[in-house]
Amino acid sequence: MEWKGRRQSDNIEDRRGDPSGGGRNPFGRGGGFSFPSGGGVGRRGGGLSIGTIIFLVVIYLIFKAMGIDLMQVMDGGGGSTGDSGYSQSESSPQAPANDEMTAFVRTVLAETEDTWHGIFQSQGKDYEEPRLVLFSGQTQSACGFASAATGPFYCPGDHKVYLDTAFFQQLSDQFGASGDFAEAYVVAHEVGHHVQNLLGILPKFNQARQSMSEADANKMSVRVELQADCFAGIWGKYTQQKGILDAGDLEEALNAAQQIGDDTLQKRSQGYVVPESFNHGTSAQRMRWFKRGFDSGQLSACDTFSNPI
Repeated sequence: MEWKGRRQSDNIEDRRGDPSGGGRNPFGRGGGFSFPSGGGVGRRGGGLSIGTIIFLVVIYLIFKAMGIDLMQVMDGGGGSTGDSGYSQSESSPQAPANDEMTAFVRTVLAETEDTWHGIFQSQGKDYEEPRLVLFSGQTQSACGFASAATGPFYCPGDHKVYLDTAFFQQLSDQFGASGDFAEAYVVAHEVGHHVQNLLGILPKFNQARQSMSEADANKMSVRVELQADCFAGIWGKYTQQKGILDAGDLEEALNAAQQIGDDTLQKRSQGYVVPESFNHGTSAQRMRWFKRGFDSGQLSACDTFSNPI
């Protein structure tokens, strides 16, 4: 992928080396859409357990009774609360480091911005650019606590993509999916979830799954994830048209899609598969829907909800 020398996005928030984890309080909500990692198949946003939440609430009430506003203390004594209900820290996010990995991520994000601005504009709509948070080890989001084991994920609550860039090394070493376009596919997939959010698909899914059984929610989740793969493929088509793909780049992305299929991950981790627990799609499905988006370059080709998957 010929990415060097191209425009880089400014929508990067660098939290690497930030011990506060991004200035969020720990009372997070779930709902993130994660890229599978070695920490487990299909984990969602790294939310806290019920027991942990109850413990934190009790501690908060005790401090409150003592006249100490624990939230204010954690937020640095004067943060403001945004629409998502999460207190922002007073300090501004770090400027992104000027290393090659950051430059690569910023460039890929810029390419997704250009692609989706064009597609939305063609439909008479405005594209709202997401922010991408680089973190190391752990961080907080409007969807809850996240660690490296969560894998890259998108949080609808704050419209941000979260990425521990160490995942790229894991993608290569553990999953056998190396290459810059394989890494770009990861970013494009999470941006695909942002597109779903803007189109109203994620809000409808999050509302519907509240009344679904776990099995039905998993089935619907597979369709959501496969559509994000298809949207990533659309982005791949636009990068190909710009002439910045190298020979073998498409194969890198397809190999990555194959290596992070639910069936492949489960076989690798436990030696057998449990189809009813799939929530991202099989390797074959993920490859097929990425390729479908790549071949067509059309949103209409990515209707995973009306078509067989």
